Amino acid sequence: MALSQSKSTKMGKSRLFRIFMIVGAVFMILLIIIYWDDVGASNFYLHTTISGPHPSRLSPQGRRGPEKKVEEDKESSFLTDIDAFVNQFLEGTADPTEQVRGEPPPGDPHNQSSEKSDEKFVPRREWKIHLSPIDPEKKQKQENRKQLIQDVCGNKSVFDFPGKNRTFDDIPNKELDHLIVDDRHGIIYCYVPKVACTNWKRIMIVLSESLLVDGVPYQDPLDVPQELIHNSSLHFTFNKFWKRYGKFSRHLMKIKLKKYTKFLFVRDPFVRLISAYRNKFEQENEDFYKRFALVMLKKYSNYTDPPASVVDAFAAGIRPSFSNFVQYLLDPSTEKEMPFNEHWRQMYRLCHPCQINYDFVGKLETLDEDAEHLLRILRVDNIVEFPESHRNRTVSSWEQDWFANIPLETRKELYRLYEADFKLFGYSKPEKLLHE
Repeated sequence: MALSQSKSTKMGKSRLFRIFMIVGAVFMILLIIIYWDDVGASNFYLHTTISGPHPSRLSPQGRRGPEKKVEEDKESSFLTDIDAFVNQFLEGTADPTEQVRGEPPPGDPHNQSSEKSDEKFVPRREWKIHLSPIDPEKKQKQENRKQLIQDVCGNKSVFDFPGKNRTFDDIPNKELDHLIVDDRHGIIYCYVPKVACTNWKRIMIVLSESLLVDGVPYQDPLDVPQELIHNSSLHFTFNKFWKRYGKFSRHLMKIKLKKYTKFLFVRDPFVRLISAYRNKFEQENEDFYKRFALVMLKKYSNYTDPPASVVDAFAAGIRPSFSNFVQYLLDPSTEKEMPFNEHWRQMYRLCHPCQINYDFVGKLETLDEDAEHLLRILRVDNIVEFPESHRNRTVSSWEQDWFANIPLETRKELYRLYEADFKLFGYSKPEKLLHE
């Protein structure tokens, strides 16, 4: 009898234990599902986004090490605090401007001969490795440019402009679409159209290895197909963070802004406008003709029924004048309908220099010198070379001719529209244009 009761008791405990195990397993599964949905979406992309810059030039088939480590780390830790979770991977990561980007270290599993591995290793270009110190004058020039931005953005500055005093969190995601992130090298580039952005986008595609040919990343920026350079899918920008990281996107943006090297290139604001007009309205561009030129022709050139296509318009000698373009920019109804197009939107509105502390501010007027300086700072000058720039650029000496038919008061109004760009980036006020 006692033996029977003992067996019954053991069976009851065993059954109860199994029930607890099943309930516990179900609970863990639910917890994992919640965790995956909340934090682990898309594997949280830690192998490329938080693990910091790394010098690998392997084809995608050969990048298994970091992914495996992330999986092991995910299995070994379940951190509810996102700061601790992120810092786990950031801890010990070197400043991207100081990290040496040479060949994989001897102990790196990727550093294997082709005889022992079928992984493709793309040899680096070693045509420019600078061992001499960077010119102190160039360093000082950068310090002066950055200090000027801080002074104009500071509370002591009497000059005010829209958006000056807002915080980074106040900037809508859609206004962060010009900040391109390269997680491989710890770089953030804010591109400004009509300021050598085509070549800098080429550089970013090569560095981030976002475009492959036969499974191997492009190495020469000039080899990147022209039609793909401005393809938004090839550039990972801040405004894409929400889709990938959800509610942690802003937090990760701030981490990258703190850890990565941030740069932009600027240009004389009026010369940039002339360049945009020449490129978009003096050449046959069907898209810009239909979206903007038709509006200008109807509103400011008295064409009630202009040609429907740019080909027909150019054949008839019809196109908006530079004066029409300026009228369009100053018309209050323009921005009520939609924000300025990126090719003539103010540079500060594209890159937010009062909210983002840029490490390098380049200028188109000194492009060759600044590009070489920047690539050395980034320590990628042994990987990529800035393409040779065109010499027939729109230059400031042309301003007088372009504005000859623009009334003086209209010039002054246009200057006020772009005054923040003049002041933030150290461009002199065009006194000759504004006092004739």
